[in-house]
Amino acid sequence: MTFDLVLRKAKIQNGGETPVDIGIVQGRIAEIAPSIAADAPSEDLDGRLVTAGFVDSHVHLDKSCILDRCTCEQGTLPEAIAQVAAAKRAFTEVDIYARGRLTLEKAILQGTTHMRTHVEVDPRIGLRGFAAIKRLKQDYAWAIDLEICVFPQEGLLNDPGTDELLVAACDNGADLIGGCPYTDSDPHGQIARIFDLARRFDIDVDFHLDFDLDTSWMHIDEVCRQTEAHGYGGRVAVGHVTKLSALPLAQLEIVARRLASTGVAVTVLPSTDLFLMGRGHDHNVPRGVAPAHRLAGHGVTCSIATNNVLNPFTPFGDCSLVRMANLYANVAQAGALNDIAACLELVTTSPARLMNLDGYGIAIGNPADLVVLDCRSAAMAIAEIAQPLMGFKHGRRSFVRPAGMLCRPASMER
Repeated sequence: MTFDLVLRKAKIQNGGETPVDIGIVQGRIAEIAPSIAADAPSEDLDGRLVTAGFVDSHVHLDKSCILDRCTCEQGTLPEAIAQVAAAKRAFTEVDIYARGRLTLEKAILQGTTHMRTHVEVDPRIGLRGFAAIKRLKQDYAWAIDLEICVFPQEGLLNDPGTDELLVAACDNGADLIGGCPYTDSDPHGQIARIFDLARRFDIDVDFHLDFDLDTSWMHIDEVCRQTEAHGYGGRVAVGHVTKLSALPLAQLEIVARRLASTGVAVTVLPSTDLFLMGRGHDHNVPRGVAPAHRLAGHGVTCSIATNNVLNPFTPFGDCSLVRMANLYANVAQAGALNDIAACLELVTTSPARLMNLDGYGIAIGNPADLVVLDCRSAAMAIAEIAQPLMGFKHGRRSFVRPAGMLCRPASMER
């Protein structure tokens, strides 16, 4: 067999302690073996960890990088929604593309090879954001697979003209549809309408849901009910669900079993949820981060994702999913090596399952979408926030970042 590239002495995620060689032919993994005898271009990884490309299942490219256009004084969810609603009236397609490009390139340099981005659609922004992100999807297909989820941030049934725009976006290639029931005057009505559109266009669903700490009411039950009624198990995700962080364990287990049985996945967004939740407390501030590891233990498909970058919802972010998984591990108090290593699954294989990605993972025949990390185990990847050193999309190098090197004085060079 003639190889295009061989990655030598690679530790594979979930592949044991012995390094292997990975042979790539025409963009796919053709062989995995202790040693591949081939006269082909190669990279000696010296036992470093190789994972399938990171999967960011919840991002907002269209409203990233707007901190300089907004005021962030209270740090609350209503303030963030209002600030972005005001700012986006001035967004142009060119502007959205430029900011989205900046964020997308950061994600690629951090090893992300698959992303789901939510794009706001309503009469204020029209389809400008959708058009800009469609262009990004096409222009950056060499490095990342981008899914576009159109959704109404400011309501649907209470916002005339939004429904027609959602239909137009779905007609013009949106990959899936989302909702934000807590901003609608009729939350259950919005959920029902989103499922109607999803079935009409045969696309998946991803809701922003239950985004506060008041457990006296939740919309997650209605989403599960609609999922079951429409036979949509495995095609529905919910993001945030910060209310779950405030449930006693016995109640959480009931919800977890319901999510697992109906096939509703959960995306946890640690940076945003930590920043926005618990603002009414001046001491013993609750974390407000849904316990993905507990949900996963009951069979719920879970992921950790970036969400917003440099805007009033999250005034931080470098698009590193390794850093985000490390943040979650800290919040979840995951200290055992197995628990730390499991956090890597929440930014790789689990979100790939959530997004129903075909051919994902390091296996013969799959696309060679790979990331080399500057560490030698999954646990250390998260514990040390290991830097991605290089990445490959369909076997082609998509980025490179040399490992840091000390510049020792001459007196120490012996």
